[in-house]
Amino acid sequence: MNGAAAVSARLDGFRVGVTSDRRSDELIAALARRGAECVHAPTIRMANEDDLAQIEAETGAIVDAAPHVLLATTSYGIRRWFDVADEAGLGGPLVERLGRAEILVRGPKARGAIRAAGLDDEGMGEVETTEALVDYAIERGVDGRTVAVQLHGATDERQLARLRAAGATVLTVSPYVWHEHEDRPRVDRLIELIIAGGVDAVTFTSAPAAEALFRAAAQVGAETDLRSAFRGVPGLGGVAAVAVGPVTAEPIIERGVVPIVPQRFRMGAMIKSLCDELIDEHVVGIDTVAGQLTLRGRTMVHGGEATSLSPTSLALIRALIAARGALVTRVDLGRAASVSGEGVSIDMAMSRLRAALPSDVVQTIVKRGYRLRLAEAVAAR
Repeated sequence: MNGAAAVSARLDGFRVGVTSDRRSDELIAALARRGAECVHAPTIRMANEDDLAQIEAETGAIVDAAPHVLLATTSYGIRRWFDVADEAGLGGPLVERLGRAEILVRGPKARGAIRAAGLDDEGMGEVETTEALVDYAIERGVDGRTVAVQLHGATDERQLARLRAAGATVLTVSPYVWHEHEDRPRVDRLIELIIAGGVDAVTFTSAPAAEALFRAAAQVGAETDLRSAFRGVPGLGGVAAVAVGPVTAEPIIERGVVPIVPQRFRMGAMIKSLCDELIDEHVVGIDTVAGQLTLRGRTMVHGGEATSLSPTSLALIRALIAARGALVTRVDLGRAASVSGEGVSIDMAMSRLRAALPSDVVQTIVKRGYRLRLAEAVAAR
């Protein structure tokens, strides 16, 4: 296998939920190149603020106030703001006023947008978050000063309150807003898949998107089950929550879930962290009497041959692997696979699983259940 093929095959067998709207095509394409199957269910959508009069009024207030400080949070927001200002005939006055202000940026992308407008900044916080940006502004001093804040889709009242408590007069502009996505059935389906272990990981690229997923689950009485799925055993039904950065991770952490967060808050770094998590933690191997079985997402690998498993077979083999050779009752297997543990239903489901595995790996314990036949060294542990 050449290098390119090795990269594309790294996530073969895995399924990843994608909750983002903006730049989702780029993320899905990158995951698909690595062999992953993606389930796209955007929980929110970013929309330009339709009420241009409101943006113009906010811009006019900032121009009139000639702020001492501007906090620039996102590249898109800055570019959108300046475009609307130009259309309203306020572009020149806005740039002139901001040229005399102390401009602080949240990160490199916001810095690029500021410089593209012919302006310059005087620094950024220690990490690429709004909280760190506000920390930096307060550290530099805002008491008695007017601070303009470019908001990014959702108002962070806590950070605005911190500026006011530090003595600042705060003005805001909202070039775009977040709305819950209108395609709710896709979101509900993703929630069902997560709870059933039907995806191996879910990516989040904004805090509002993460918040919206948990809110949607709560609306259908499934938030507790959703949290449990994110806390489950990797590779055996547990689902990894992967956030692009610490701000995005906050709503996830608040639900008692520990997400995967890259050291660099970029999509590429998030994808690498996702790949590392799935390969290192979600590939499950077990030594049986027929040799090693390796479960990679929805794929069972034995002797170099890969077999895709149905959702029912996947649930059954996960339950058997988790038992590590111990008996799993028919009732427990039925519960794991959402089929009847009585009568022929579970037996038919087990027959289909057996067809995908080497012979004699699954042993029937008459009238009780089933177990995996492990290699002697493994069974003795």
